Amino acid sequence: MTGALLLTVGAVFVSNTPALQELATASVPLMSRFSPVSQNGVPFVQTLSLTALVVLASLLPLYRPRPRRSLDTVSISLKRVVVAGLALATVGFFDWVSGIPRTTLLLTVSALSVAIPAWFVWIHRWPHGDAERVLIVGDDPNQISTLSAETSLPLLGYLSPTSVFASGDGTATENVTASKAIADGGVEDLERLGGLSRLEDALVDLDIDTVVLAFHEPDRAECFGVLDTCHEYGVTAKVHREFADTILTEEDAVGTLADVELEPWNAQDYLFKRVFDIAFAGTALVVLSPMIGLIILAINFEGEGPVFFNQERTCLYGNTFTVRKFRTLKPVDDDVDLDIDQDRRTPLGEFLRTTHFDEIPQLWSILVGDMSVVGPRPAITELEPEYEAEADAWRQRWFVKPGLTGRAQINDATGHEPKKKLQHDLQYVRNQSFFYDLRIVVRQISKVVADLVSFGGSN
Repeated sequence: MTGALLLTVGAVFVSNTPALQELATASVPLMSRFSPVSQNGVPFVQTLSLTALVVLASLLPLYRPRPRRSLDTVSISLKRVVVAGLALATVGFFDWVSGIPRTTLLLTVSALSVAIPAWFVWIHRWPHGDAERVLIVGDDPNQISTLSAETSLPLLGYLSPTSVFASGDGTATENVTASKAIADGGVEDLERLGGLSRLEDALVDLDIDTVVLAFHEPDRAECFGVLDTCHEYGVTAKVHREFADTILTEEDAVGTLADVELEPWNAQDYLFKRVFDIAFAGTALVVLSPMIGLIILAINFEGEGPVFFNQERTCLYGNTFTVRKFRTLKPVDDDVDLDIDQDRRTPLGEFLRTTHFDEIPQLWSILVGDMSVVGPRPAITELEPEYEAEADAWRQRWFVKPGLTGRAQINDATGHEPKKKLQHDLQYVRNQSFFYDLRIVVRQISKVVADLVSFGGSN
């Protein structure tokens, strides 16, 4: 709060200087409409006090110590600065206090839009008393004991279920008839801090930097739930190299532990990717709106079922979301097979599926952030176990947002070939860039055009 106050005061003082105001109004297009107004005396004190009060109040949620990803910190603090600017502009319309000059307000908000996010990112990275604070989380007592003995990390303790199922030799298994409770202090020289449900509280209360996974199986609910929480709180995750096969880890890492790639790409790539997603999806929805209306009318006219087909798909960290498409088949109950029965096909559905127009509703999922334009295609959740059985590293696809198209799609790798599809998807994850996405989109559009021409020629 002290840092935010000093930055705000400094921004107002700098923005109020005549030289800067003259420069801004003369060279910045939007500000050329305003006149430079430099305040002195009581009016300036009122402007300074009001700005500091409003900015500090708007940043209130950020004062509580809480681990966050840097991107989240930037996003939240930037939104709060904008809110403060709008509040100050609104106050200027009333006669309670003298209005803040528009030039000063714009310059102050512009300066704080850079300074405040940078300040809070730096605060979150500020080193504390210990070089690192590490917590083990898992359900495998043998792994917890091994990690406690073999690693030199400053372990604060571990989180594990109140009881885990174990065989006679203490090895965790799924199908057993007896269980043995792990009591507090069940691992020598390491304190049990509670169950897995305490993870979020532990991350905040203990100011955890790193979580080390110690799960017998990387299941969707617990192991990937922990990874999801670590990603949300900006906490590093590590895993024993022996158990890293199904988790996306850093390449060429050495040592007992491997870093989990919770964010495989850097912040700049994520920023460009999200901006591109919004621009692409928003533009496409506007341009295609007449076609969307015609498709809805055509499906209703055909009269074989509802307009949309909804299906549960897997996304980040094994979570699920609903994918929506234009319906292309006659509906049946509980059908998740990849093979399409001939008697379910319709002429309109064949056209939509061949031209990929049935995928258009997913543009909305991209716009709201559930999907990206480019990424691994989200797999049908009910079929995930079949894919995992054929491709051991299948779950590594869960570490990036699913896409409308991807490297696997432009190379005709489908769910019938899980290993080939996984190979293309992981190659994309390892090599993603803004221009790589553009190349994939261009190739996908060319495939759609070719399919459309082919469909027209065959009919």
